[in-house]
Amino acid sequence: MKQLTLSPIKLLAGEVTLPGSKSLSNRALLLASLASGATTLTNLLRSEDTQAMVSAIRQLGVALELSHNGQHCHIQGNGGLFDTPANPEFSLGNAGTAIRPLTAILSLIPGEFVIDGDQYMRERPIAHLIDALRTLGARASYAGKDGCPPIQLTGGLLNGGDLSIRGDISSQYLTALLMALPLSRRKSTISIDGEQVSKPYLDITLGIMADFGVDASHQDYKVFQIEGNQTYQSPGNYLIEGDASSASYFFGAAAINRGSIRVHGLGKNSVQGDFLFLDTIEQMGATVVRSDNWVDVSGGELRGVDVDLNHIPDAAMTIAAMALFAKGKTVIRNIYNWRVKETDRMHAMAEGLTRLGAKVLTESDTIIIEPPDAIHAATINTYGDHRVAMSFSLAAFGGAPITINDPECTKKTFPDYFDIFDSVSVR
Repeated sequence: MKQLTLSPIKLLAGEVTLPGSKSLSNRALLLASLASGATTLTNLLRSEDTQAMVSAIRQLGVALELSHNGQHCHIQGNGGLFDTPANPEFSLGNAGTAIRPLTAILSLIPGEFVIDGDQYMRERPIAHLIDALRTLGARASYAGKDGCPPIQLTGGLLNGGDLSIRGDISSQYLTALLMALPLSRRKSTISIDGEQVSKPYLDITLGIMADFGVDASHQDYKVFQIEGNQTYQSPGNYLIEGDASSASYFFGAAAINRGSIRVHGLGKNSVQGDFLFLDTIEQMGATVVRSDNWVDVSGGELRGVDVDLNHIPDAAMTIAAMALFAKGKTVIRNIYNWRVKETDRMHAMAEGLTRLGAKVLTESDTIIIEPPDAIHAATINTYGDHRVAMSFSLAAFGGAPITINDPECTKKTFPDYFDIFDSVSVR
């Protein structure tokens, strides 16, 4: 296993231009491929997750051209559902934003499919989506661990209809259904059982669907209505804004050490829920200036907070790392879905924070962090999770060397992260 040791960092200062949002990139790739007309995507994220989607789209017969740097993509849309592909076996790595919507789309296409991923994906649950698709008439079974990929799916049996899905696990299941069901023959109604988590990600989904000419409505995230027989329409050119989750590490680092950073490609009109991360770090003591196209963050004396971060579970991991440097206890609540992400993030974060000297208590959906008097030198297990690796890079501001196991796991969403982080770090 490769390791990266980060020597202590004194200050973060400079400017960073963000890669495109992963959430927007994979949604845009899929909808542009299903749309009528040609679409040019700009500032597309180039990462393992988007490459998994690109490969799947090409496997489905769509003409797709990438620029040399991978940030521009021209797609000739299919004008509706894809034809049955010659190769029905899909391997999607650890890309949740690819495997879930593609599974829903494939359930509408006649054929026998195998949908699989890497060793980490084979541990990630997908049963709530499969159960929902079965309710609508799909046939599917698991070839390995029950409730996880690989999935054996018979497509073409699903025509829309009424169903219920749990809202307290992951918004990605609902996103997959919302993107697929407009292409079914009948109107669909989705009732949410319990409280819906990660609502800002659903807003991203509904917003980009509208950008591509398809409507879906909801009543306070409790009931979603989706008309059938719709067709996605190309918007022509589509600019993907910078990734707000990736920005959180730079914002958090600047807040920790009284440094300052300007992040380009993200502004006050962002459609991404993780932009609300800035509200929490202001509460902790950071100074934030938001413009249309950039954000400045500078640091101050951080204080612990007691916050519900259900709406920004990815960026909540950055808050957990910042808690190492805050005065007083930090409590992050309503983050049960940390446990069903790329790894059990509750365990990974608690383990890493403890190794660094913090006192940590976890409950089913809550983490409580008491900062150490001094950061300990430590080796961090990432469990193949890109956000664990990037979050714990902030520990390098504590005056001790920090070793990150498997640093290349950041290729999932931000391949150049450690190089860019180093470029604005002063040692």
